[in-house]
Amino acid sequence: MTEAKNSVALTPNALLSMAPGANLAAYVQTVSAISILSVERERELAEKLFYDNCVDSARELVLAHLRFVVHVARSYSGYGLQEADLIQEGNVGLMKAVKRFDPTKGVRLVSFAVHWIKAEMHEFILKNWRIVKVATTKAQRKLFFNLRRHKSGTHWLTNEETLAIATDLGVDPVEVTRMESRLSSRDVAFDLPADADEDSAWQAPQQYLEDVSTDPASVIETRDHMASEEGQLARAMASLDARSKDIVARRWLSEPKTTLHELADEYGVSAERIRQLENNAMKKLRMEMVA
Repeated sequence: MTEAKNSVALTPNALLSMAPGANLAAYVQTVSAISILSVERERELAEKLFYDNCVDSARELVLAHLRFVVHVARSYSGYGLQEADLIQEGNVGLMKAVKRFDPTKGVRLVSFAVHWIKAEMHEFILKNWRIVKVATTKAQRKLFFNLRRHKSGTHWLTNEETLAIATDLGVDPVEVTRMESRLSSRDVAFDLPADADEDSAWQAPQQYLEDVSTDPASVIETRDHMASEEGQLARAMASLDARSKDIVARRWLSEPKTTLHELADEYGVSAERIRQLENNAMKKLRMEMVA
């Protein structure tokens, strides 16, 4: 009975119809029923593919290892992604591995294929786990897939634990802290949920990330306010005598600012006298602008 199942599964049409997304349980049952290849049979098929480019041999090698892809996919169940999607990505990696497998190296196909299978799954997880990418560098990717395993609980890492993990994985302790923070965060929808009430509405970024700088009313209000203040300052400055006006302008309204000693040398008085004139002028300006 097992042979009958295997002969059906190995036909091209059956291969094309096998998709974990349609019925995952049925898919797992089907691939589990496919016999595991013996060392001799695997070598025979691999050599036919390697030397003669035999498509049928490639198909049989792929089918015999689909159960292994399912096993690997289940080890990534903690990322909240569909197992069927992970299996499909792993199958792509398996096919790439079969295409590149060299039987002359003396290793089993499963040992060679596991790296290709995981690579495809890793890429899929990183693209779909969050809207914003959490791992772009080699160190970040290493941390993303290993940090949870290294943490002993749900608490935040201590300095000693952070240093130990960084040493074990060969990364900077700062990267460990950053990745822990990223893994603990979550995506938030920008828009307000349709069923949100007034009490929870403030939590949506739409409510507190609004850019009011381009609002016509705000722009006009800001422009009028600035014009009013500039007008008040101009009138207040006009009330000062020439020397006081020059001191204030050069000490507060020009770049670079003139020092007290420079003004003292220019006017032939002490720096303390310039400071007194400046303070008196500033007091008069404030009084004029509030009046």
